[in-house]
Amino acid sequence: MKLFVGLGNPGAEYAFNRHNVGFMAVDAIAAAHNFPAWRQRFSGLFTEGRLGREKVLLLKPQTYMNESGRSAGETMRFYKLDEKDVTVFHDELDLAPGKVRVKTGGGVAGHNGLKSLTAHLGNDYVRVRIGIGHPGRRERVVGYVMHDFAKADYDWLEPLLGAIADAAPNLADGANDKFQTQIAYQTQGDEPEKTKAPKPKKAPRQEQAPKQQQAPKQQQVADKVEKKAETPAKEGPLAGMLRRWLDS
Repeated sequence: MKLFVGLGNPGAEYAFNRHNVGFMAVDAIAAAHNFPAWRQRFSGLFTEGRLGREKVLLLKPQTYMNESGRSAGETMRFYKLDEKDVTVFHDELDLAPGKVRVKTGGGVAGHNGLKSLTAHLGNDYVRVRIGIGHPGRRERVVGYVMHDFAKADYDWLEPLLGAIADAAPNLADGANDKFQTQIAYQTQGDEPEKTKAPKPKKAPRQEQAPKQQQAPKQQQVADKVEKKAETPAKEGPLAGMLRRWLDS
């Protein structure tokens, strides 16, 4: 059994803050994997289901960020879990927007949610660090993290949350590297170097056919490009939810 904790602040006024991206991540997992409705429990919002072979508890502490550990600790003790069974999703200033890194243990880097979790759980829990970027100056950090994502951020945020949800069974299974790699591949096309197929050798150069013989093929390609441009792109499964947040 695993416990996934999303970090954020409760209340509609904080719903789309950068600081709440941990809440958004577990919301995405719950929606994509058909978890039951959230209910009040352990001083938070709680639901449980399965990711692959593993039973997973999802928790959004409603104690505000700096008391997140109280809710998570209550849940961990009730289910008799070890801190290594706990995975925390949180915003990370020191990563570029859209980047995700996973690590176990480490420092808290001034993050009040992590400080509280470490005080209540210990330090050896898994952290899913979700990059939100840095405002550039230390004195601007509080205003930056407590401000809503910009509408332009939608372009990377919706695919990222979808990728986190898709890859979540790997995380539940303890395959943290595979989880991280899948997200990078889905969002940026970063296929691992070792899995890339060798480049095919160039075929011998052949004489080009006369231009008039190539015209029909070129016209077919042009028609396909034009048709593709006219076809509206399909929205991801979280697009509607994010648009409601963005437009509110």
